[in-house]
Amino acid sequence: MSETIGFIGVGSQGGPMAHRIVDAGMNLVVWARRPEVLEAYTAKGAKAAATVAELGADCDHVGICVVNDTDVLSITDQLVPVMKRGGRIAIHSTILPETVAKLEEQCDAAGLFLIDAPVSGGSPGAEAGTLTVMCGGRQEAYEAALPVFQTFGRLIPLLGPAGAGQRAKIVNNAMLSAHMGVAQAAIEAAQALDIDRKAFIELIGASSGNSFGFGVFARLPSPAAFTTGAPMLLKDMNLLKAILPDHLGADEIAAISARFLAAANPGV
Repeated sequence: MSETIGFIGVGSQGGPMAHRIVDAGMNLVVWARRPEVLEAYTAKGAKAAATVAELGADCDHVGICVVNDTDVLSITDQLVPVMKRGGRIAIHSTILPETVAKLEEQCDAAGLFLIDAPVSGGSPGAEAGTLTVMCGGRQEAYEAALPVFQTFGRLIPLLGPAGAGQRAKIVNNAMLSAHMGVAQAAIEAAQALDIDRKAFIELIGASSGNSFGFGVFARLPSPAAFTTGAPMLLKDMNLLKAILPDHLGADEIAAISARFLAAANPGV
């Protein structure tokens, strides 16, 4: 593949994704606010850009994996004016679909393609190349981006137009919150019935009541120990309520999650 791939956001999620890209032999350009974090990539042959604009001017495809809408927009404001026509911007962050729609308008005007492509599977999935990549965008852009996504993803569906990937990811993360909320309630109920906590967790892990969220919760000494994931799940639950206000399904998911999210985000 002769294209040059850019990546911005080399944290716990994006970092392994960028490693997978360069390890696959692709031409990679990376940028970070702290240049020292890029040494692990340049040691493998990647190029470190001094600015976002420099990266954008060099690249045919740029992946963005930062925290929120504001961070995404601050980067795309610098990318869109300098990228070559026909280039692609892939948003791996979880943001509002409305933000994706605005970005697509800006990209269309500049002759660029936008793909929203949030991921599920965490850093272990990225390291193993088994992420689920939830794509929204035009068919031709999706097909052109697939070789990049396949370096770190296994299931990579095109779910609809730009924004569809974000909607699916928001619902997925809200479900994870609900599963963890149910896990908290179930373990508390079992203990109230004088069932040994450790034995109950082992039992559920091999039974029909098991879920990924149950497994995550069961490994925590307390909800407050979920320090890395809790703020993200709270953010995504708020995104669900923003895109589906006064919706019965969204309200039910939020209600199931509420006590867990409150305990996992003390002081918020």
